[in-house]
Amino acid sequence: MFYEALADTAVRCHLCAHTCLIHSGQRGICAVRENQAGTLYSLVYGKIISANVDPIEKKPIFHMLPGSTSLSIATVGCNFRCKHCQNYEISQYPREQKFEVPGRDMTPQDIVDLAVQNGCRSISYTYTEPTIFFEFAFDCARLAYERGMKNIFVSNGYTGPEATRLIAPYLTANNIDLKGNEIFYRDICGARLRPVLDTIALMKELGVWVEVTTLVIPGLNDSDKDLSDIAEFLVSVDPSIPWHVSGFYPTYKLMDRPSTSVESLRRAVEIGRRAGLSYVYVGNVPGEDGENTYCPSCRELLVARVGYRIRENRIAEGHCPKCSALIAGIWS
Repeated sequence: MFYEALADTAVRCHLCAHTCLIHSGQRGICAVRENQAGTLYSLVYGKIISANVDPIEKKPIFHMLPGSTSLSIATVGCNFRCKHCQNYEISQYPREQKFEVPGRDMTPQDIVDLAVQNGCRSISYTYTEPTIFFEFAFDCARLAYERGMKNIFVSNGYTGPEATRLIAPYLTANNIDLKGNEIFYRDICGARLRPVLDTIALMKELGVWVEVTTLVIPGLNDSDKDLSDIAEFLVSVDPSIPWHVSGFYPTYKLMDRPSTSVESLRRAVEIGRRAGLSYVYVGNVPGEDGENTYCPSCRELLVARVGYRIRENRIAEGHCPKCSALIAGIWS
């Protein structure tokens, strides 16, 4: 899907913002879409490399069906080259042009049946970038939607606008990484900032519930300006977008960076609140008070969390039980 045929059997892929020019016999940046004599093929359709039942809070999605579980699936491949990727074994699977694509063959019906069998209320397309296995995610999402199940993308936000508009009617929520400034995207991810901002705004416009995550990495994206720019952009789109500021731990190609301090995360929370965001959370630091949901009007504790576990959920039909303020999210 989402490509145009060019001269001499070349194609232009429009699935994501890279818009790769791919010559016959070659693959795009994601390494899982191949031009075969002028026709672009997905090499990962139904090739599931990971399938797990996760708490929805692990995505992280905090404002949709707290305490429920989500069947989480992925294929190999990614359209980013993040130096801090925690799932690099599958996202950055060998990049030589002709590697054999691994994975367990599954159909969309298999995926939906597995979710139902495990009592999951949603399916999450996650671990790697779901855009790169879009055709399979789209077929699963439509089938799940017909069964009354919700669908979640956990994404880097590089989905092209045409693909975004196509899947939005079937997509309930999307947690999108907003990683840093333009230099961060160029040097650390091999991408650009603007398409991510555009996707966040478009998803909201199309009625998808959006939450945003920023992994705070010391010395790379943790300045007051970097964090303020992110918070102010989110406020400009919708101040009710939950912002998850998460702690970094050295991994993959960023082993030389220290872990994020709790103080730095608390500073990010304050920056978000001062900017006008209603819901700012601390991630990757279990036990921090920053995991809890509070009423933005009266500060009443609404959802108490420890790690990925819900200790208490006091939201009553989408409202604060104390002051009756509407709490943004999907609660039933």
